[in-house]
Amino acid sequence: METQNNIISAVKNAGVVGAGGAGFPTHVKISRQVNVAIANGAECEPLLKVDQQLMSLYPDKVLKGLELVMDATGAKQGVIALKEKYKDAVEALRKAIKGSSHPIELFFLGNYYPAGDEQDLVCDVTGRIVPEGGIPLDVGVVVDNVGTLINIAEAVHGIPVTHRVLTVGGAVNKPVTVSVPIGTSVQEVIELAGGIRIRDYVIIDGGPMMGRIVEDTSSPVTKTTSGILVLPGDLSFIKKKRRNFRADVRRAKSVCDQCFECTIVCPRYLLGHSLEPHRVMRMFFIDPDLSRYRKKETFAFLCSQCGLCDFYACPTDLSPKNIFRELRTTLVQAGVKNPHHKKLEQPREVREGRRVSVSRLISRLGIREYEHPAKFQNVDYEPGRVRIPLNQHIGAPSRPVVKAGDNVKKGDLIGELSGTVSTRVHASMDGRVTYVNSYIEIEK
Repeated sequence: METQNNIISAVKNAGVVGAGGAGFPTHVKISRQVNVAIANGAECEPLLKVDQQLMSLYPDKVLKGLELVMDATGAKQGVIALKEKYKDAVEALRKAIKGSSHPIELFFLGNYYPAGDEQDLVCDVTGRIVPEGGIPLDVGVVVDNVGTLINIAEAVHGIPVTHRVLTVGGAVNKPVTVSVPIGTSVQEVIELAGGIRIRDYVIIDGGPMMGRIVEDTSSPVTKTTSGILVLPGDLSFIKKKRRNFRADVRRAKSVCDQCFECTIVCPRYLLGHSLEPHRVMRMFFIDPDLSRYRKKETFAFLCSQCGLCDFYACPTDLSPKNIFRELRTTLVQAGVKNPHHKKLEQPREVREGRRVSVSRLISRLGIREYEHPAKFQNVDYEPGRVRIPLNQHIGAPSRPVVKAGDNVKKGDLIGELSGTVSTRVHASMDGRVTYVNSYIEIEK
């Protein structure tokens, strides 16, 4: 069995970060002692097919990664949480677990959104509720995405993170899940899926609910890119994503009728947190002056940005999610810190009955025709050039350790940690360094 220090050191050297989207440096997360380690295989965003296939294709690596996390953190219980509908993954993991020397079990989730939210997951699996403004570590739990666990399993063998598995879906000719070198352009990834089959489209990095619109197709795939989706530009939720903050404030000030629908489905509210989106929206009617900070605005710190209030609940086309994001940014810039840290014992009684079905969500978004299997294809793709960002994780950007003109091999260190919360970055292909700034460009 690997020692705690050896595991943490290997994960740090390999540049492993949270593959579920946040990108928190994993070596920092597993340096804490906990009693429960959870593998997050929920993959709650519609249209994405990465984690469910990783679990069915590489169950032994997922299991090994979870065992290593348990060894590093001292966790006495390991849980792999996934949706019960992932039949192939369930069967593969059941077989793998039989040979494990660690106490690991499967936990089945329903087909609801956002099942993969780690605070929601902690409550479902353990019954514990993460305090307001807190993280799972605060209640003795560590949560890692199954893709992260695979990277951990490879890290102890000296294999750094150089590739990313992602789904290329939506309005493409051949929806697919593939592994590509980090730094590959969005345009090249779309070409691997046969190209775009509609004229008026928008490209999203991530899932339809929480993903961001890609304005430049030369943008690179990063360690946290779970999918590249091509969707029609005339979909209502896409139009809302494109809307600016001022337009959202004007709408909130004049239209919000305090119907409570946004609060009814808010996952944080249902966990028992103090966030009530409709009350925050009310302030724009009473006093829309954001230069005066009041306690009500600070509830924006508790928003998970899941998007249910925006794209599912609001009957008047408002955007609490966008407003809360801007509010939080404004508060942070003004030096205001989150004042909400209430500890909670149990969720609200209505929580189970207010879960949002993924099937209903897909219908509401208008994307059912794009719900394709997107089977994994083991394509050994190597682009002619990669652009590897030095800031593709939470924390301080990596510090470049190469210069233009240097020759590098796949797996070579090109970016070093620049702080306690930072990560290493490695070359994703053989080539010559041609540019070093906020990203490192490597050409064949």
